Amino acid sequence: MRVLATGTTGQLVTSLIEVAARSRDIELITIGRPEFDLTRPIPMREAIIAARPDIVISAAAYTAVDRAEDEPALAHAVNVAGAACVAEAATRLGVSVIHLSTDYVFSGDDRTPRREDDETRPRTVYGATKVEGEKAVASITARHIILRTSWVYSPFGTNFVKTMLRLAASRERLSVVSDQYGNPTSALDLAAAVLLIATHPRQDCFGTYHLTGTGESNWSGFARHVFAASRLNGGPSAIVEDIAAADFPTKARRPRDSRLCTDKFQKIFGWRLAAWEPSTETVVARILASGRAIAEATDVHGTARKLRG
Repeated sequence: MRVLATGTTGQLVTSLIEVAARSRDIELITIGRPEFDLTRPIPMREAIIAARPDIVISAAAYTAVDRAEDEPALAHAVNVAGAACVAEAATRLGVSVIHLSTDYVFSGDDRTPRREDDETRPRTVYGATKVEGEKAVASITARHIILRTSWVYSPFGTNFVKTMLRLAASRERLSVVSDQYGNPTSALDLAAAVLLIATHPRQDCFGTYHLTGTGESNWSGFARHVFAASRLNGGPSAIVEDIAAADFPTKARRPRDSRLCTDKFQKIFGWRLAAWEPSTETVVARILASGRAIAEATDVHGTARKLRG
């Protein structure tokens, strides 16, 4: 099956490349700049159509949450107009689109895991543009699957797990927010699920779903688990001190509770992502192994002397 994913360097796309490489039944095409630019709709549509995929995974997005507050027009161009163009290209090809979205579509003020039909009340520019992007995709093609996920981490790119390991390499103590809750999600686990539904399309499964790692945590608990896994692998660790979100102000207000209920996805697709704890341990081990390989290679030339996560 010929699967096209938008973007080339993001956590999910990089994970899709790795997972797809294990299957003989998937030909994964990734498309990025300069041919693919979400702010240039005509060339973007042409690039997707020229690739002639059997299904499109709309993974590329503007995800700089704080910067979006100062760049609302750019965030809208990418997350709304860009997402709409991807859906239009899929429609012209007569194929389905899997569109990735986020927990930020909710305010985070509710204290129960959000379901797909709950009211979206985004509090950030990023969240608002992702809601508009969802609506645009759904209005353009009935053959859509919108997947909302949260707290994504992986061995690739920039994410919470890698940041914690990097900071622990030079600090004994770290202050981490303890009053925000969510579902940590491995991009590798997410990629496996996305490819499962991409390669087993069903006419009765279109709609919006929540898909996250199984289980929940707050940021400080997530950090403690990262460091516990790191210690087992001989990596850096730090003492985690709980702080309130109010003590760590950001330009964009993060959801206080962004837990998502994934029961609908499990019921329809018969799939639940792995528990976040063992998936985090796997990712930490890979990050540390990669760091050691780089450090050891550089040490041969006498230029590296410590592990960097």
